[in-house]
Amino acid sequence: MKGRAHRARQVYIFTEGEVTEPEYIDIISKNGTPAQAGRSVQHHIENPNVEGKHRKPLRMVQDAVRTLRKVEREAKDAGLNRDKDWNWPQVWVLFDRDDHQGIPEARRLADKEGVNVAYSHPCFELWRLLHYTNYTSNFGGVCGDANSRLRSRDGFAATYGRGVRTVSEQQSKHMREDQVLSAEGLRYKTAKKYAQKINDGHSSTNPNDWDPYTDVWRFVEEGLLLSGY
Repeated sequence: MKGRAHRARQVYIFTEGEVTEPEYIDIISKNGTPAQAGRSVQHHIENPNVEGKHRKPLRMVQDAVRTLRKVEREAKDAGLNRDKDWNWPQVWVLFDRDDHQGIPEARRLADKEGVNVAYSHPCFELWRLLHYTNYTSNFGGVCGDANSRLRSRDGFAATYGRGVRTVSEQQSKHMREDQVLSAEGLRYKTAKKYAQKINDGHSSTNPNDWDPYTDVWRFVEEGLLLSGY
């Protein structure tokens, strides 16, 4: 029993983006503050090299369900208990609104099958932007608008090198530690606060209408067991 209690939680992650989200996850996993001493997480990006058609929300959730069933069987065989053990494995899917079809269906399937979802509208760049500034107006579902606002933030371009003044949208897909890390985790704390306030303003039950919205902070805390970074 003691050995099982000290095993790291295994977290299996499907990401819509091939670059940005995995790099973000690596950064915060290496630099984040564990919420509770003695509890660690090992994360696994499950779809690092798959093509675009496999990165649609509903398809990723369907793949995630199969992964979840497999890792739950393995955990049970190892003696872990879903209801009692903090390190019972989790499967997460991180996806955006963009112009995808099937988002309500993807979320319903995830809820039904026990897959966790972190959702951003219009895209993950909103969560990155909130590390710099509050933003409450809608984007009309245009991710490029969120990205351009992110790239225009004071100090953002300089994270790519001394003297760098402009960064292309393609370059900006690559994360830099200084874009999210800060003394005493203040950037994370304020980004989470901004996100929660934005999310609380939505009354529709249709996630397609939540513009803007992001709950990536749930993945940080509930999935990776971090209190911040």
